[in-house]
Amino acid sequence: MPRRKRTLTHPGEILQKKFLDPLGISQNALAKHIGVPHPVIWEICHGRRGISGRMAIALGRALGTSAEYWARLQADYDVDRARRTPGGRAAAKNAPIKTAPGRR
Repeated sequence: MPRRKRTLTHPGEILQKKFLDPLGISQNALAKHIGVPHPVIWEICHGRRGISGRMAIALGRALGTSAEYWARLQADYDVDRARRTPGGRAAAKNAPIKTAPGRR
C-alpha cells in the first residue's frame, strides 16, 4: 500500500467543519443535545479526545449518520498515526504468518 504523505484529519475536525459549522450548530448545543459536558465536544473538535463507541452512537443518531461512520473515522485516524511511529514502522516490516505444512 502506498504511503500517505499527509496525516489523516482528526474526526473532531470533520465533526466541526463538515457538520457543526454548515448546520449552524454550536459545540455547546450538540453537547446538550446528546447529554455530555461541553468540554467533551470541545476536546473532540480540537483533536484532544477520540471518539469512543458510545460517542459514535450519539453522534450518529444526532447528526443522521451511522455510528460506524464515526468509529471508522477514528479507527483510520488511529492506525494512520500508529503507522507513523517507530513501533508502527517496525510492525509493518513483520512477515506474514505462513500456514503449517499440511494445512490450508
